Amino acid sequence: MENLSEKFAALKENLKSLGSVAVAFSSGVDSTFLLKTAHDVLGDRAIAVTARSDLYPKRELAEAEEFCKKENIKHIIFEHDELNIDGFGRNPANRCYLCKRELFKKILEIAAENSVSFVLEGSNTDDMGDYRPGLKAIGELNIKSPLLEAGLSKADIRALSKEFGLSSWNKQSFACLASRFVYGETINREKLSMVDRAEQLLFEMGFTQFRVRIHGGIARIEVNPCEFEKLLENRERIVYELKKYGFQYVTMDLTGYRTGSMNETLNLR
Repeated sequence: MENLSEKFAALKENLKSLGSVAVAFSSGVDSTFLLKTAHDVLGDRAIAVTARSDLYPKRELAEAEEFCKKENIKHIIFEHDELNIDGFGRNPANRCYLCKRELFKKILEIAAENSVSFVLEGSNTDDMGDYRPGLKAIGELNIKSPLLEAGLSKADIRALSKEFGLSSWNKQSFACLASRFVYGETINREKLSMVDRAEQLLFEMGFTQFRVRIHGGIARIEVNPCEFEKLLENRERIVYELKKYGFQYVTMDLTGYRTGSMNETLNLR
């Protein structure tokens, strides 16, 4: 299905066949497009479920609430404390598996309470090229990945989102804040807050795509190479603010922004 319209048609047919769905909704590019399409196809038989968590910035939750209100979609928000998951705080290489398994078990419970048949998540074909242990949990729990099944890539999803007038079409890619920690480094609320505040600063300064990775007391900032100059122009302010947040050293990654950079330390062969 190389043709985008064919992929989209296949997605809609798949959603229709499921009957009723709960979409794990983060307000990101993929889950927003999936939720919008599911609601267009299934109406009130498509609901959104979002976790309130220290691993996600408050702005993401606010955007999720705003979108569901605007689209008149039933939206269920639940509290999720990943630091209570056994082993999660030690940040092992399978951290994402531990987290996703508990997260989606809770969403499955919410779906059952609301007489919904299936839980959906927003993985696409681009997610197959990196180390993503969370996908194992998704498979074990029979969570559906309709975008992936339709063969849609991130570029496809952005193109369709733009065509349908979704403001998320050019939103920066985002992942939970735990992905900013080098494997083996303890995750706690203080460090999560440091990362969250640092990334909020870059967001407010207008950087388009970025990560602030934490290595002990070191902040390693990744931005797109085209924004290196902007980062350097604002160097003094960024260093001053990040040290206020608790970082001892502030560094710039010369490779630039890329997804999954913490996985570069793993031997995946």
